[in-house]
Amino acid sequence: MSSAADILNQILKRRGYKTPAARQAFLHPDYEAGHNPKLLPDITPALARLKRAHSAREPLVIYGDYDVDGLSAASLLLDALARLGFKVSAFIPNRYSDGYGLSDESLDKLVNSGARLIITVDTGSTAVEQIARVKAKGVDVIVTDHHEPPADLPPAVAVINPKRADSQYPFRELAGTGVAFKLVQALQSELDGLPSGQEKWLLDLAAIGTVCDVVPLTDENRMLVHWGLRVLAKTRRPGLTALAEVAGVGLDQVTATTLGFGFGPRLNAAGRLEHASLSLDLLTSQDMEAAGLAAVKLDGLNQARQSQQAAIERQAETMAQAQDSQPVIVLSHADWSQGIVGIVASRLLEKFKKPVFIMQILGGTAKGSARSFGQFNLAEALARVRPLLIAGGGHQAAAGYSLKTSDIPKLSSELNRYYRSLKLTGQADYLAAKADLSLADLQDLTLELADALATMAPFGFGNPEPRLAIKDLIFQTGRRVGRESQHLKLRLADRHGQQIEAIAFDQPGQPAAGQPLDVIAKLRRNDFNGRSERELVIEELAGA
Repeated sequence: MSSAADILNQILKRRGYKTPAARQAFLHPDYEAGHNPKLLPDITPALARLKRAHSAREPLVIYGDYDVDGLSAASLLLDALARLGFKVSAFIPNRYSDGYGLSDESLDKLVNSGARLIITVDTGSTAVEQIARVKAKGVDVIVTDHHEPPADLPPAVAVINPKRADSQYPFRELAGTGVAFKLVQALQSELDGLPSGQEKWLLDLAAIGTVCDVVPLTDENRMLVHWGLRVLAKTRRPGLTALAEVAGVGLDQVTATTLGFGFGPRLNAAGRLEHASLSLDLLTSQDMEAAGLAAVKLDGLNQARQSQQAAIERQAETMAQAQDSQPVIVLSHADWSQGIVGIVASRLLEKFKKPVFIMQILGGTAKGSARSFGQFNLAEALARVRPLLIAGGGHQAAAGYSLKTSDIPKLSSELNRYYRSLKLTGQADYLAAKADLSLADLQDLTLELADALATMAPFGFGNPEPRLAIKDLIFQTGRRVGRESQHLKLRLADRHGQQIEAIAFDQPGQPAAGQPLDVIAKLRRNDFNGRSERELVIEELAGA
């Protein structure tokens, strides 16, 4: 029998943490080990321009985005820059009227309202023409972003993006909120108002944006989320307290999973169905009553989103089946909300194991989202079809775009031709559940091991919850649970007669009594009615 510590060390070694020092650094993230913000590209001209704006009391506008990362980054900068003495406000574009990224119309509004300096968050790296146009009007722009930048950068005062080819920053996977946080750290040494250490109160927002934008929870991102969850447990923000209440969780119990599945969908719901400024108002509110009302409204919008999403999914699945011979699914419909199609794209990707482009037709134009996996990089794919696009940009696995409706068939043809030209193989393997370690039987699955594995949290993209493979288990009993009886609660036994409770979510079938099974599962402590028991959360059930 292996000890819990031995199994934990084996898993960490397989994930690349080869030395005791590396494992300790991973398990106990050190805030002080964060990277030097002044290594970010263009940070020097950015600081110089910000100090000029500070001295002259110039009106400064933060140009945000309508997703959680953009909203968190905008809220973070609003908080920090106000404390540092800036005259600052924020603008959040409307998904439906302003579109993706920076738009000429929105920038014109800001210029006409008196803005002398604009800071983008989570956007701007590809806005070459838009920023050139603003610059010609005498308004400066500082870009803070983390999307893949083009070879020719926009003519901004600064383009602070760790993904730039010339970046010397040690970690390129910061979220937009992470980049904004590093800018604040750099400003602290230049201006009074936010003493060293007080920036830690911004980490609750940094954690939310980092988790919800699904960047790898490794290196500095892991540190930001680890400490951000601790700050969140005692947050000073009424909006986050209210959000936790509608999500039905105590602040001291919030995990990265809670952020991704409880906070994120509610904060995103405003931008998907109405205007994301509602979520910004929640995050920046100083009034508990107002924050509570906003949280309730966001919860209602999220429920409406879920209903609309279910209807779109049913229709889109039927249409996707007709593209069985194509490696890339491309779908469009006038009745599908562009604010919801991104979630549907993720669901279709899981079901069909293919990259998905899905969009709403809006008369002569179409706007949509794309999701991918494996080696099919969406940023590169959009670059290949750039002549067909009105606008577009994103990451390797997620992107947004718009084009003429008449060009949708050509988009589908070009994307599928490009995919085939790559001659990719084994792509579905990227979506398959993979075990960190194989165990011979159930004797090692102790409560101590469950607690040891939990120390690897926060879990998310780049740091998934550990999975264990156990073969030759015997199905004992099972029962259906869930609102629609969609889950299977089961009891398993090994060859020695040891038994364990398990649950398989969204499991359609049920094994026969005595049937041998191989499983890949997560081990968790289940505390219920004052008792603690081991429980397996099954991700793959072979033989059922």
